[in-house]
Parts: sequence; structure tokens; C-alpha cells
Amino acid sequence: MVARRNRWPRDQGESLIRGKTLECYIADRKSLPEGVALLDAIAKNLAAGPDWIQIREKDLSARELFDLVQNVMALPNPRGVKILVNSRVDVALAAGAAGAHLPAGSPAPQAWREIAPPGFLIGVSCHSVEEVRRAEQEEADYVTFGPVFAPLSKPLGLAPLGLDELARAASAVKIPVLALGGITRENWEQCVAAGAAGVAGISLYQRTSG
Repeated sequence: MVARRNRWPRDQGESLIRGKTLECYIADRKSLPEGVALLDAIAKNLAAGPDWIQIREKDLSARELFDLVQNVMALPNPRGVKILVNSRVDVALAAGAAGAHLPAGSPAPQAWREIAPPGFLIGVSCHSVEEVRRAEQEEADYVTFGPVFAPLSKPLGLAPLGLDELARAASAVKIPVLALGGITRENWEQCVAAGAAGVAGISLYQRTSG
């Protein structure tokens, strides 16, 4: 498996961080250690840790999710961490978030471009190389690809794809591919060596949030 340099075709200014490994914390209150509040976990990761934080609370109503995102946006953010909203582009736009992350099978990212402000990030969850290619064609800014390993937090009902398939996905497109699923401090560098632009995960950031 040959390491490769990730390519960045779209001029996103500082929206995508060139020359470093991207980290995305997927916040999930149901996976937090007992006694740890979601906003406390997010605040800790805003202070030190990932470049992006994705709010993934699919059981909340649009109003509840909007209120949560607003509360997150009000937290001190000294490093300028970008806040993304899972699934709900409307909530992300209304709350002034930096972007949205779309599940597989969602409307194409290009469908949102006319109403999204410049620099608004749109990512897509992908589970095959074909889905990664389609996401790039449909103007996604980045994708998550997985599960690379067996997930530590949320079972996806999918078999681990492995590092070789991650390498195929990363080499198939120019947009950043973030490894997802079972990512740990121990296997992180393997994902980057395979060509991933970065990593995304829940447990990676929440297991030490208490």
C-alpha cells in the first residue's frame, strides 16, 4: 500500500485545512460516558482536539436540533473549530453553522449550492468507492468513508472495509476522504498512510471527555 498526497481541487480558503491531518469529532450524546453532558464534551473538544465538530443528533426535532446548534455556536471557540450539522442542511443554514454532512442516499450536494453561502462545507457519508466517486461528481467538499474497522460506538450493520479499500477510495478522487469506523490513536496513522486526508469518529473524542 503506497502513501499518497491528498489533492484539494476546490478553493475553500481556510475551509479545508491544507498540509495537515483533518480531525472530525462526531458528537453523540447517547454514546457519552455516564454523567458527561454533551455541551461539556463539545466544549472540551473546542478547546483542544479536532478541526471540525459534527452535530449528529438524528432523534431531535428540527427545533431542538437548531437550539442545540445555537448553544454549541455560543460556546467559546478559541481555535475556530468548524461546526457541521448532520442531515439537516436547513438547520445548519438557519443556525449559521459552517457546513452540513449528508447521509448516503441524500439529495446531491450540488442541489444546495444555490442557497448555501460561499465556503459552506457539504460532506457525504460513503460506504463504497463508487459512492465516493459519485459524491465528488455531485460537488461534495469531502467524504467520510467506512467503516474502515469495526465501529466502536454505533454499529452500522456493515462489514469493515479495511485499509486497502480506504486506499482505493482515497486514490479515486481529489476531494478529502476521512476514515470513519473503529478509528483509534493506534490505527490513525495507518489510515493516513493509506491516503486518508484525516479521520472522523465518536469514541475517539468522547471516551476521554469525562
